[in-house]
Amino acid sequence: MTISYAGAPAAPTIAPARRYLRQLGVDTQYVLLGFPLGLITLVLCITGFATGIGTAIIWIGLPLLAGSLAMSRGFAHLERLRIGPVLRRRIPHPHYRASKSQSWVGKMFSPLADGQSWLDLVHGIFRFIPSTIAFCFVFTWWVGTLGGLTYAAWDWALPHPPENQDLPELLGFDDTALIRVTFYLVMGLFFAVTLIPVVRGSALLEAQFARGLLTGVDELRQQVADANAARDTALGQKAAAVSAEATALRKLERDIHDGPQQRLVRLAMDLGRAEQQFATDPELARATVAEALSQTRETLDELRALSRGIAPPILVDRGLQAALTALAGRCTIPVDLDAPVFERLNPAVESTAYFVVAEALTNVAKHSHASEVQVSVQRITTGLLVTVADDGVGGASLAKGHGLAGLDDRVKAAGGVLAVESAEGEGTRLTAALPL
Repeated sequence: MTISYAGAPAAPTIAPARRYLRQLGVDTQYVLLGFPLGLITLVLCITGFATGIGTAIIWIGLPLLAGSLAMSRGFAHLERLRIGPVLRRRIPHPHYRASKSQSWVGKMFSPLADGQSWLDLVHGIFRFIPSTIAFCFVFTWWVGTLGGLTYAAWDWALPHPPENQDLPELLGFDDTALIRVTFYLVMGLFFAVTLIPVVRGSALLEAQFARGLLTGVDELRQQVADANAARDTALGQKAAAVSAEATALRKLERDIHDGPQQRLVRLAMDLGRAEQQFATDPELARATVAEALSQTRETLDELRALSRGIAPPILVDRGLQAALTALAGRCTIPVDLDAPVFERLNPAVESTAYFVVAEALTNVAKHSHASEVQVSVQRITTGLLVTVADDGVGGASLAKGHGLAGLDDRVKAAGGVLAVESAEGEGTRLTAALPL
């Protein structure tokens, strides 16, 4: 990707160099400023903590200790702002325990009962260790880089008495200006080549130490909360899937009992009557057999309709758009279908979207008294958006005991969300958002 500045596209080879140099500047100022800040926080925090603990027996130390914790919280907030650019991410503000007391005394002593405040104090006392280590490396590498690369410009200004031995001479080289310039130039090049990784590693050492104490516990708590929420969502989807499956099985059992089963019983009775009529009245037996054949065709049609409710072949073979087109064509109310053709989706998503439209059209035909239905299927960034809107009497609901409760369970089982807008006399708008 090309980055442009001031309206002109920059060369792709320059952008990484600028990014590395910018990060080098961020890391350098973070470490160089971290050393004096670490020294200041060490003195203030350890003094306040030691004084507070030492005088706690006469109660004066408790306000001092609470003040030290409040002060360390301020330094911690400043450090969170500083480590964000180093870690290249936004550092969240952790949760501090709020005081339940309304009095100023309770609010003043509330930091004493807050675990994060104590972690801030620990960071204020011990941050000097990684700050000092990082400062030594960064300062040494910058001095080595700048001093080595520019040594040729100021070697003439340095005194070189006979009793003084430079590093090249200690290593066995001759004490000449050319050797000194060459030696320190090579050293400067070494420091320059390794400057970025050394400075980056030093800054990360200090920043990760701060992140672990200042936001680590809160991040861990948030991860646990997210895991619990994901578990609850999974359990909800499982319960919704079981409920939707049970509802579908009960509906299928009822449809079979009310339709094909009754026709098959009648078919068996007609065939038995025709068997008896063949001996006495062949013509009447043929009429009975013809009627039984008609019953067979009607039973097959009903079984095909039921099979479409389980797994429509057109959906499996030709996709969602073709299945919805066939579904709209069979509806007794005019349907305005907006379902563009896109790539095949996950079979579970396509099946859920199909049944949302099928169940919605069935409810519209039975209960809405609508004159037109609009069906829309849109592919969005996060998934699939299915909308079914009619101009009927309204009054639909997702509450248990209503016809849409089972459909809501089916959508939840797929990880989606179903919403219904159905004011009395203003029609119904059903929207299902399904993740891919």
